[in-house]
Amino acid sequence: MEIDKRTNGYKYEERNGIKPIGSTDVQHLESSSVLQMNSVNNDRTDQRTCLICGDRATGLHYGIISCEGCKGFFKRSICNKRVYRCSRDKNCVMSRKQRNRCQYCRLLKCLQMGMNRKAIREDGMPGGRNKSIGPVQISEEEIERIMSGQEFEEEANNSWSNNGDSDHSSPGNGISEGNQPSPVSTPSSRSMELNGYTALRDQFIGTPVTAHYQYLPHLFSYAAHSGLLPPQPRNLDPQSHTLVSQLVGAEDLEPLGTPMLIEDGYKVTQAELFALLCRLADELLFRQIGWIKKLPFFCELSIKDYTCLLSSTWQELILLSSLTVYDRQIFGDLADVTSKYAPSDDELQRFSEEGMEVMERLIYLFRKFQQLKVSNEEYVCMKAINFLNQDIGGLTNVSQLEQLNKRYWYVCQDYTEFKYPHQTNRFPELMMCLPEIRYIAGKLVNIPLEQLPLLFKAVLHSCKASASKE
Repeated sequence: MEIDKRTNGYKYEERNGIKPIGSTDVQHLESSSVLQMNSVNNDRTDQRTCLICGDRATGLHYGIISCEGCKGFFKRSICNKRVYRCSRDKNCVMSRKQRNRCQYCRLLKCLQMGMNRKAIREDGMPGGRNKSIGPVQISEEEIERIMSGQEFEEEANNSWSNNGDSDHSSPGNGISEGNQPSPVSTPSSRSMELNGYTALRDQFIGTPVTAHYQYLPHLFSYAAHSGLLPPQPRNLDPQSHTLVSQLVGAEDLEPLGTPMLIEDGYKVTQAELFALLCRLADELLFRQIGWIKKLPFFCELSIKDYTCLLSSTWQELILLSSLTVYDRQIFGDLADVTSKYAPSDDELQRFSEEGMEVMERLIYLFRKFQQLKVSNEEYVCMKAINFLNQDIGGLTNVSQLEQLNKRYWYVCQDYTEFKYPHQTNRFPELMMCLPEIRYIAGKLVNIPLEQLPLLFKAVLHSCKASASKE
């Protein structure tokens, strides 16, 4: 080996097919190194992390650096006026893998990190309203008002006192600032103001809006001021009628086949009652699988997405169906079976505080559904809306899922306001039942299996006694 002064490097003789390094090779390596260093520096610059979940950030969204997932979640939560609940202590860990487990804590962190609601476009369309709007720091009291839904109610009330101006749009109304109907506006001016709503609704329903849609009330504010604008008589939109009929056709409304009859005087054991509950859950779950295959939009989503949706919502779907279409059997026949079960003192003492909370919430929800007397048409719409949850992790086509969710939100509102024109707050009340169902379903997962027979006995006994008094 000898020094080659021409290349200022070592000169190697070619041996065994190995080519010696020349000056051009050295220059090539040097330039490659420079490019690699620049690439690393650029990668470091681009590797910003989302302030909410730590995932790779895609830019400045609503005032802070965040990923696409948290950006979309925040927008949907604010535009849809979502009210979530935390099944733990309101301090859930937020990471890329765990961010979908608790919607309450995810929205809470969005607000705490400074995501700005005012930066969301008022028409709900993609793109920020004002790119210059930065993060905001709001008080704990204001955050609590947003998380509890009180802020949305106040804004809805203010929108009426300000001649219909509103800062937020909702899938339930599709009406944004400047086109929400004013209590004192005339029919002609109202139809002009709702041109924005007409275009937005066409996007999700797919048919032109007929004249009667000019009188659709605002989802939240109209309920508190129903005396200002009397309900307008109108027909059900043909497209809404078709979509509702398709959902009803996909639903198995036949009575449950699981035997729930028992001889007089027979004492049911804990193991027997638990086995019956498992058989009921199996049948109800099997019906949900059959329901998915009959959905009118079945071909619009992938099997992977349906698997993700069903694995995340099956408890909620079963609970919703038990409170509506199968309520006579669940709160009648099954309640009779649970009345023959006598828990031991040890079972009573081991019953957890979490079980008590679930019991109280289930009883409240039962009374709410009994008061509303939810129809089959409303039930199938609620079920579709709850199932099409775009905040579930692992989905491949979130945008299509969001379109479907909004489609059936509008359809449910249209049907409810057509069928019950004088119950102006009925649709919001139906929608507010869904987060409660999700909360209870999430809590039920944490109840020890051996406590379920006692839980069902207590709930069904109280609900049946409550229904008999009415």
